[in-house]
Amino acid sequence: MALWDRIKDSATQMQTQLVAKKNDLKSGAFRDASMAMCALVAAADGTIDPAERQRVAQLIATNEVLQNFPADDLRRRFEENLNKLTADFAFGKVSVLQEVAKAKKKPAEARAVIQIGIVIGGADGDFDKTEQAVVREACYTLDVPPHEFDL
Repeated sequence: MALWDRIKDSATQMQTQLVAKKNDLKSGAFRDASMAMCALVAAADGTIDPAERQRVAQLIATNEVLQNFPADDLRRRFEENLNKLTADFAFGKVSVLQEVAKAKKKPAEARAVIQIGIVIGGADGDFDKTEQAVVREACYTLDVPPHEFDL
């Protein structure tokens, strides 16, 4: 199986797992951590072009699990995190990882945040090394072993 197919299958499998847990993923901590994770993956290479920003915003708006929350609220939180990252990536990353850490108290939410990062990263068929690195860093922030997700 080609690498692209494995990434696509993994992202699809993660999304299926997330949908199964949808009713358990309604807390503000999960919402905040998920939007921080989306921004982190979108800006993983230190930049984000308007097309990528729009693509991730569209994925957020249409993700079944995230429909537990108002779309406008999610978009605002995503944009706030992106703005922190684009203003000063290194400094912004510290702040955004603090948002990710909000999901640390509930292991199911923490794992779901990691899965969302993988779904967003793999959505374009290329879960690249920089995206994997920020998701791995989020794993450490959430005390989730990266090897659980082949990171």
